[in-house]
Amino acid sequence: MVARLVIAAPSSGSGKTTVATGLMAAFARSGLAVSPHKVGPDYIDPGYHSLATGRPGRNLDAYMCGPELVAPLFAHGARGCDLAVVEGVMGLYDGASGLGELASTAQVSKLLRAPVVLVVDASSQSRSVAALVHGFASWDPEVRIGGVILNKVGSDRHEALLREAMEDVGVPVLGALRRAPQVDTPSRHLGLVPVAERRADAVDAVAAMGEQVRAGCDLDALIALARSAPPLGAQAWEPGFELPHPAPSRCDIGGSAAGPPADGSSASGRWARGSAPDPAPQTPKGLSPAGPARPVIAVAGGSAFTFSYAEHPELLTAAGAEVVTFDPLRDEQLPPDTSGLVIGGGFPEMFAAELSANERLRKAVAELARSGAPVAAECAGLLYLARSLDGEPMCGVLDADARMSGRLTLGYREAVAVRDNSLAVAGTRLRGHEFHRTVIEPGAGADPAWGIVHPERRAEGFVQQGVHASYLHTHWAARPEVARRFTAGCAR
Repeated sequence: MVARLVIAAPSSGSGKTTVATGLMAAFARSGLAVSPHKVGPDYIDPGYHSLATGRPGRNLDAYMCGPELVAPLFAHGARGCDLAVVEGVMGLYDGASGLGELASTAQVSKLLRAPVVLVVDASSQSRSVAALVHGFASWDPEVRIGGVILNKVGSDRHEALLREAMEDVGVPVLGALRRAPQVDTPSRHLGLVPVAERRADAVDAVAAMGEQVRAGCDLDALIALARSAPPLGAQAWEPGFELPHPAPSRCDIGGSAAGPPADGSSASGRWARGSAPDPAPQTPKGLSPAGPARPVIAVAGGSAFTFSYAEHPELLTAAGAEVVTFDPLRDEQLPPDTSGLVIGGGFPEMFAAELSANERLRKAVAELARSGAPVAAECAGLLYLARSLDGEPMCGVLDADARMSGRLTLGYREAVAVRDNSLAVAGTRLRGHEFHRTVIEPGAGADPAWGIVHPERRAEGFVQQGVHASYLHTHWAARPEVARRFTAGCAR
């Protein structure tokens, strides 16, 4: 049984990342093997968690993967560890819009049977903190709030007032942290700046977080709380083993992951941009790679492409691939014998000139795509495959141009594959997440990759020969046949 804590807050901006990362660093420094986790789809915070613990940061997303996979994915990531620290998302009870508790930190804490530590921004309150904590602790009796960490405390007098107010609530104060600018991490249009872009500074920031938490929190009480979590009883997820698809539940929208259309509409018709009838859903056909050779799948990394889930290369490896990482900012050629390409998310708009300057690699990517080899691109990868990004030449694989905009596109999506492609057969349903401030202007006659069916109906992305490019971020653990199909295509 792994000791575990969920770090939550009443709202975003309360200090969850500082406290969670600091706890990970402090406990890892004490000699514990710490497993880091993040609720929701965020890619950036897990980079800081990984820096603090030396282990891959892993996401627990009950919307994209389904509630039934949260505990198995947790058990997979936490295998062999002494302690797991789970950083929440938004406010404790905030989840997928309009779907109750689905994908909230509260739901994940219940699925993990884990005690919650509430991080409260106390900078503008004293006695009111007791009313706030009492409300959160009593809202859902199934959520166990085992303690509070008071953040942004102004002085010894302020701390004394806060602790006095908390005496009647019945929730222990497990720490009090002063305002500390040295642990702040820089942000920009999509959140924190990723570790890969500021590694030396990030190392110092994580060390400062760990020291701040060690000095201001009762680590003995926190580890005792973590060890009070009951047995989880979940079978650890394995990348080579596919769990059965869940039956429909009240948390599902549109039935099970491969079920009928969400709105009961006809399954006939064809997707077009601006029009989105539903093709008939089918159960995806998993394929096995043929032959003794392991196909080489190149995965983009480096500072421009930092968004990826730890389970994706594990799934590709389990499917029979040899996964090799390359950096489009530095490497002028794809890895030798590359037969497939995965380009995930990140911030290519911050590196457009440098990516464009690497003309040899851009030509190699375009040549691979023209050969019909499988290419999977998400968000940043989509922009990299476009003809241009903010006027800078990109790979030119897609008849489309991309540019930054002032509008944030953010939220969960439910999508259906429009036609057979390198990732899925037509009709495959999958849940994902969009998070970008760019827009892409496609040329005439482009074939879309997905039909978005929730929360709106529209066509999205591109399918072109073996290329599947889309703004939609997906988590393949929910659909392991995606990795198998992609790897099989590379093997051919």
